[in-house]
Amino acid sequence: MAEEQATVEKSSETAAAPVAAAPAPARERRGRRDKRGDGARRRGGDKRPERARSEYDHKIVSIRRVARVVAGGRRFNFSVALVAGNRKGHVGVGTGKAGDTALAIEKAMRSAKRNMITLSLNKDARIRHEVRAKYGASEVMIIPVPGRGLVAGSSVRTVLELAGVKDVMAKILSRSKNQLNNARAAVSALKTLRS
Repeated sequence: MAEEQATVEKSSETAAAPVAAAPAPARERRGRRDKRGDGARRRGGDKRPERARSEYDHKIVSIRRVARVVAGGRRFNFSVALVAGNRKGHVGVGTGKAGDTALAIEKAMRSAKRNMITLSLNKDARIRHEVRAKYGASEVMIIPVPGRGLVAGSSVRTVLELAGVKDVMAKILSRSKNQLNNARAAVSALKTLRS
């Protein structure tokens, strides 16, 4: 009985010894060290300055790759149309074109801020009366409907959401599928609101 206990103790010691003695490979150790802490040990540090959060939200309405023909072939650019607003009665539509999508979005944002309009909403963020407008081939009608929420489609919904308008129903009366013109028609309809 005593011999059996001695052999059991010996076998448990020998089984535990190799596991503790094997050092972790250098790559694994380095990887673990990088993941620990707040990342202050990272080479070069964090050089990117923190970007200030804009007061306006934006949604991209359309993004297209457009081409111009030059002597050597075609040059491609990106055309972006977006809607920007603060959900508190300010909304604008802008367009931008550049060789890179990020630059095109930045230009479109600047354009939307330049074309920003202020809405005269009542205290419940509702419009006071029905409005209609036409822009190009697009025609839009916006009707106040208390207790119904926001009922609209396409880019008209985006304009109304970012303007902060509640309890309205919008209808695109034309057959136009042009997202940019529909958004601009919605903005021009909201411009005609009387206070």
